[in-house]
Amino acid sequence: MDNQYKNVIDSAVEKLYIQYPELDTKFGEAGRKKCYEDNVHHFNYLESASTVSEKKVFTDYALWLNSVLVSRGMKSDHLIDNFKCIIEALNESSLEKGENFQVYLKAAILSIEEEDRK
Repeated sequence: MDNQYKNVIDSAVEKLYIQYPELDTKFGEAGRKKCYEDNVHHFNYLESASTVSEKKVFTDYALWLNSVLVSRGMKSDHLIDNFKCIIEALNESSLEKGENFQVYLKAAILSIEEEDRK
């Protein structure tokens, strides 16, 4: 993982924990670490999608991940909210690929929402 993403991921995690302060109570520092690691995976897929200029790479990953999380009792909103926090963090950054990543994240959110309506 390219170190250029560290600050964006840190910011996204912080935004998520501000939005859901109960996460700190429930999961503590281990939860923040896991959230950070999950976001590293998201950025790996964002990077892959960007490399081949194909948002489907990321949307397919997001749909798969969401199905796994939902099967384990989570709600799609959790993943969607995390993606929205990443978008906010990217907006505040100067990442070269930030705009492309936002396109992929927004497409993934729409795909998850469409899947939920089925």
